[in-house]
Amino acid sequence: MTTLAALPSSANLWRTEELLEQGLNSRAIAALVREGTLLRVRRGCYARSAWWTALKAAGRRRQIIHAHAHGTRTTSTGGFVYSHTSGASLRRLHLWDVDDLVHLTQSGRPSKISHGRGVVAHTRSLSSRDLAFVEGLPCTSLERTVVDCCLMFNLRQSVILVDHAARLGADLQLLRSQCAALAGRNGVVALRRALELADPRSESAGESLTRELLVRLKIELPVPQFEVHTPLGRHRLDFAWPERKVALEFDGKSKYFEYRPTNEVLFEERRREKALMEEGWTFLRIEWKDLFNEAEFKYRVLRALAQGAEHG
Repeated sequence: MTTLAALPSSANLWRTEELLEQGLNSRAIAALVREGTLLRVRRGCYARSAWWTALKAAGRRRQIIHAHAHGTRTTSTGGFVYSHTSGASLRRLHLWDVDDLVHLTQSGRPSKISHGRGVVAHTRSLSSRDLAFVEGLPCTSLERTVVDCCLMFNLRQSVILVDHAARLGADLQLLRSQCAALAGRNGVVALRRALELADPRSESAGESLTRELLVRLKIELPVPQFEVHTPLGRHRLDFAWPERKVALEFDGKSKYFEYRPTNEVLFEERRREKALMEEGWTFLRIEWKDLFNEAEFKYRVLRALAQGAEHG
């Protein structure tokens, strides 16, 4: 019986021919897939199942791109670059509500069957300014990636992407120039509005969506990443209305689960919050679901601001 030990130990992603070179035949590969040791990521490319299932959504999107590149290494003519959401994934830009399709751009008109299933091929002439290498793969530039994505995104998706790109150093003036040149193009309205709302101080997709909602509901905008001092030290608030001593904190899971044990982070967060409340601050905590219940969100924010005005 074929076992996990038969797999190469130095990698997690293989082309079919690489597995064959390791002494596995097609029957052994099929058996490893059936028993759950191997996962077929795409035609001609396999991944170690334990490694693949441990990936988070963003990591899995990146690895699907790497799987495409790995699987086509010996068959591709190399005339394309990864673009749109694939370029954004490789650059680890914040994305929300996107699929796992592989997007690539090439100068010639692509064949309908040349890239296989799960791949979207775009046709565009790219200048050298539009090209880069990310994680060893050919990719569109940061600004070109943002423009391409926003042309197929809605406003909320665009705000999240543009905020993070700005935080990573995207040339906003160049983006505005490119946007102006696209006047009348489908999707350009979302790009233009996202550029108007762009704020590199936003540290997460949730914070970007919160700010977009506050703007849309015509609520007085708070100061992002506002720092306050307490006897326990410095504390940075996601959003604050300092004159009213009202703080709005976005409790997204990634805020607590990415880096340190949840109980430790939560304890420190609540401890600092208690110290601020003793100094007269009002706290409003929201989660993802609150961003999609707009009437209740508006009521809670306005009520907190009114209370803050009374205490100010």
